[in-house]
Amino acid sequence: MSEESNSDESESRVKPLTAIARRCLGVLVEKAKTTPDSYPLSLAGIITGCNQKSNRDPKMEVDEGDALRALDELREAGAVREIQGSGRVTKYRHAAYEWFDVDSPGSAIMTELMLRGPQTLGELRTRASRMHPFVDLTATQAEVDSLIEKGLVFAVTPAGRGQTFAHCLYTPVERQHLAAKVEKQAAAGASAGSETTGKPGSLANEGRIDKIQQRLDDVTARLEALEKKLADLES
Repeated sequence: MSEESNSDESESRVKPLTAIARRCLGVLVEKAKTTPDSYPLSLAGIITGCNQKSNRDPKMEVDEGDALRALDELREAGAVREIQGSGRVTKYRHAAYEWFDVDSPGSAIMTELMLRGPQTLGELRTRASRMHPFVDLTATQAEVDSLIEKGLVFAVTPAGRGQTFAHCLYTPVERQHLAAKVEKQAAAGASAGSETTGKPGSLANEGRIDKIQQRLDDVTARLEALEKKLADLES
């Protein structure tokens, strides 16, 4: 009963985050593990980490206003804390271990998923090992399974070779976009197979999926524009 209670508490605490908030949280956890001498991070350090070209997908151009709004979102959620640094410079530290209810290997995988998006087990093992060593794919799979049980990770593609996993912090619109993208990739694979056997029946289906994805892209862009306008009005 206590385990069920802890699981419900974790699910109620962890909520979807905007893309920039996820990037800021990922940067804080990453830098705490890889460059502890420069941690906690100032606002400038967080912005630099968000916009760096390596270990990031997609690339971002986060400005000061974007970062401040994201940090407010994270503080309200309980995932980040603001502290007073030396010289009265405000700095930030993450509370990811408590917020996610994970240990070091779990936080490493969640961080890679936040910084780079959906990945396979092999990609997660290679990339997350810079923050926590994973001896093999079996150890990586065990940690991913644990995160799935906690409701933090889900399988984007069916089980099998090249199975892809993602975090559960996407907003509902982003989840729809991701599902459409996966469906399109599956349809493209089916189309390639039908072309080799002289059966082009999946081409019409691929065109339909393209239209659905375009509509989702349009909706996402409009929502992001509205969110920015509301944030500007509030500030």
